[in-house]
Amino acid sequence: MLYFTILPSHRLFLYNNIMIELNIPGRGLLQLEHLVCDVNGTLTLDGQLLDGMARLLTGLRDRLQIHLVTADTHRRQHIIDSQLGLRAILLQPGNETLQKAEVVHRLGAKQVAAIGQGANDAEMLRAAALGICVLSPEGAAVPTLLAADILAANIFDALNLFENPLRIVASLRT
Repeated sequence: MLYFTILPSHRLFLYNNIMIELNIPGRGLLQLEHLVCDVNGTLTLDGQLLDGMARLLTGLRDRLQIHLVTADTHRRQHIIDSQLGLRAILLQPGNETLQKAEVVHRLGAKQVAAIGQGANDAEMLRAAALGICVLSPEGAAVPTLLAADILAANIFDALNLFENPLRIVASLRT
């Protein structure tokens, strides 16, 4: 068990096996066990995994269970799965928005952080305990931006929030 205390009298965050626990002033306790990521436009560009993404996601596996959701627009998910050592949840054509939100609900929404940028990611971010919208070369859909708790400049900054959890606390404290 890796335990990290920031202030002696006030625990702000800890890593507890596969979990990130954050105590956010004005918001309360956030216990994250799962990270659900959209693939196309979020982790990839034009079906190609972004450079450095495999290393970054692999580094988070000691803190969060990683789940990928995709409609496999570019028909390359089998390659991406191999590169990441994961198996994505493939969505059925039609109503991808609700399918993504259902993944979050099945995992236990109160323990899920979700990252996305497309219009079909809005409900997934809204359902999750922590929703992060990222700006990508494809842009970010306004409904998804409005559904998010945090906006990150890019996917690397979003994932680095979990490496530096006090950044999440700083963004969300009231």
